[in-house]
Amino acid sequence: MSEWLVLTLAMGAACLVVLIVAVVRHHAAPADEDPSETPDVIEYITMMIGVVYAIVLGLAIAGVWEARSVAQDHVQAEAQALHEIDERVRVYPAGVRDRIRDDIDAYVGHVVSTEWKSMSTKGEMTERGDELLDTVRRDVTDYEPASDFEAQAYQPLLDQMAAADAARNSRADSTGETMPGVVWFGLIAGAVVTVGMVFALQIRRTARELILAGLFSALIAFLLFLVWDFDSPYGRGLTTTAEPFMALFPGIKT
Repeated sequence: MSEWLVLTLAMGAACLVVLIVAVVRHHAAPADEDPSETPDVIEYITMMIGVVYAIVLGLAIAGVWEARSVAQDHVQAEAQALHEIDERVRVYPAGVRDRIRDDIDAYVGHVVSTEWKSMSTKGEMTERGDELLDTVRRDVTDYEPASDFEAQAYQPLLDQMAAADAARNSRADSTGETMPGVVWFGLIAGAVVTVGMVFALQIRRTARELILAGLFSALIAFLLFLVWDFDSPYGRGLTTTAEPFMALFPGIKT
């Protein structure tokens, strides 16, 4: 199901539920009920609940957005480190240089064509990716420099290899959902309480009040959708992409 369809259904359902409850409550209200006599304490509590929930929801959105940005940084760091290795091995003999570059291309091709799908659908990395990166590591570390010029390039290559491995491990840690279940429980329960407090103000069935109540509930549904969409950096909607790999290795076929 498309993420935009999920958003549309969620916002529509939120509006519909609020409107139905408002209409039912209006018909069930006593004939002598005066909506203008809402106690001041209820208005104050409603306002405070809305403010507190807005702060919590804002922090949740900021948290998942930051997690998505960090995940994209891991991808960029990994791609850049591999690109540096690919470029710096030009000082090595042709046979060694070509072998390292071919193994890097094989790893990058696996990441963008196979591993990325596994990350988005299963929330996990692939063992084949680990094997291909280990092959690149052996290519780089097992070569014995034959000249001072090659020796000067050897240590920087090891540093870049370590950076690529660290970035891959960080990418693995960022795979899957980042928000704990208890946080989701708090966000959803808070949304129900916040929207429910609207009815404590004894809204009437006028077009203006019903529209405002519906828009308010739709806004909360939209913000919760943003948290859900950003919660999986590699798996939903506005996801982290493999663009850094494809930009630095344009010859790779996806």
